[in-house]
Amino acid sequence: MIETPSLVDQNCHGVLRTELGLGTFEAHLGRAEGPPAPGTTFFDTQTGFAVRRWCPPLLGLEPHCPPARYLARRRELGVLEAGRRLLRGSGITTYLVDTGLPDDLTSPAEMATAAEAEAHEIVRLELLAEQVADTSGTVESFLANLAESVHAAAVGAVAFTSVAGVRHGLALAPQPPGPGEVRGAAGRWLAGRPVGGPLTDPVLLRHVLWIAVASGRPLQLHAGLGEPGNGIPSARMDSGARGGIDRTDPVLLADFARATAGLGTDLVLLHGYPYHRHAAHLAGVFPHVYADLGPALARTGARAAAVLAEILELAPFGKLLFSSGARGLPELHVVGARLFREALGRVLGGWVAEGAWSLADAQRVAGMIAAGTARRVYGLGVTGEGG
Repeated sequence: MIETPSLVDQNCHGVLRTELGLGTFEAHLGRAEGPPAPGTTFFDTQTGFAVRRWCPPLLGLEPHCPPARYLARRRELGVLEAGRRLLRGSGITTYLVDTGLPDDLTSPAEMATAAEAEAHEIVRLELLAEQVADTSGTVESFLANLAESVHAAAVGAVAFTSVAGVRHGLALAPQPPGPGEVRGAAGRWLAGRPVGGPLTDPVLLRHVLWIAVASGRPLQLHAGLGEPGNGIPSARMDSGARGGIDRTDPVLLADFARATAGLGTDLVLLHGYPYHRHAAHLAGVFPHVYADLGPALARTGARAAAVLAEILELAPFGKLLFSSGARGLPELHVVGARLFREALGRVLGGWVAEGAWSLADAQRVAGMIAAGTARRVYGLGVTGEGG
């Protein structure tokens, strides 16, 4: 009943180029910081069941086939052909690809070719700063090169993204740090940092965020459960703030959102689950703040419709954006897209059936969330669906 022919995946990553055995596949399926517990499997999760529901038919198998049969078919086709079939079967028409992970993943151009879709780059600020630090000999050259690199990246990228919340916590002071504070922090970080070392200094994290804000490009901020593989374990709790609040709870971004209001840069809150209602609330309060549905739907699988309904309780409908958050496995792009469409159909279709919404309004809102709002926020052009 609810159709979304155009689907913009507004935050995802490339896919692995190598063949995967059972253990390697499971490691990427679970996205955990280690293997499954002895005697268990990451296929026995909502995400694992969703992969077995939606992906086998794209490779010529029956839904819910055993994992071993599925992976054998995957190897039979080869990684390139299997990836093409999966990505082209996802229904995603545009990919916005975060290129800031250390894994050997396909580029936006490779994603576009494999998926027969559009693809654009999202630049990760912390990785950019680390690359600049590797080639800058002094504090002065580092700071000058950093500002130049961010503004140069803004020419070709559709957005910036930051994992400051995962690496340090979201309770950063909202105002830009002063020049002396920045120089001091840069000197300490460069002096004690090995080549390739990650950026974790809170002053420099704030500094690069504000450079990005000045560029005018949309800024994606990771919150919620975060994602493994950023090189730094997430500091989950802050016992000194608000009674032990989770340092990645998006509610902590309220001061930063207030400070950036009116500056012309949209903020997109990524991966807010399990604080998705907090992210939805902020999207309702601040005109320049948007909430990403993200991998919350893939994580919750058959319960995705319930999570989506909770987000729709609070957020203005034109402030929500679909993404898969997928990384490594093309299966995760498929699952993210299929679960989103299924959840959207159940929730909005149910409201139409009850008479609470008209079909025309439901279709219009679906188009906004699926693609229209992302096209507006990221300047991708208009396809005629959902604004």
